Amino acid sequence: MNFKAILGGAAVGIANGLFGGGGGMIAVPLLEGMGRPAHIAHATALSVILPASAVSAAVYLFEGAVPLAVLIPVSLGVLGGGLLGARLLPHVSGRAVSFLFAALMLAAGIRMLLP
Repeated sequence: MNFKAILGGAAVGIANGLFGGGGGMIAVPLLEGMGRPAHIAHATALSVILPASAVSAAVYLFEGAVPLAVLIPVSLGVLGGGLLGARLLPHVSGRAVSFLFAALMLAAGIRMLLP
C-alpha cells in the first residue's frame, strides 16, 4: 500500500473540506511527484476531488450554508466550464497545462492577500 498517496489524499480531502475546494493545489503536484504526466495528474486530480467535493458539499448543504439562489446558476456555469475544460485538456501540452495551473494558483494567492 502506498502510504504517501494515502497521506496526500488525506491532505487533499482536508483542503477541499476546509476551504470549499483547493484540493487540486495539493493533488496535482502530488501526482506529478509520483511520476504522472501533467495531463494525467490533472485528470486524476479532478477524478479524486469529485467524491471529496460531494462529501463536503453534502455537509455544507445539510448545515444550510449554501444559498440555492447562488448554487444553481454557479453550478450551471461550472458544469459548462468543466465540460469545455475536459475537452480542451487533451489538446494542450503538459507544459502549458502546468504553467496555466501555476499562474492560476499565483493569481488566486495574490487576490486572497488583497483587500
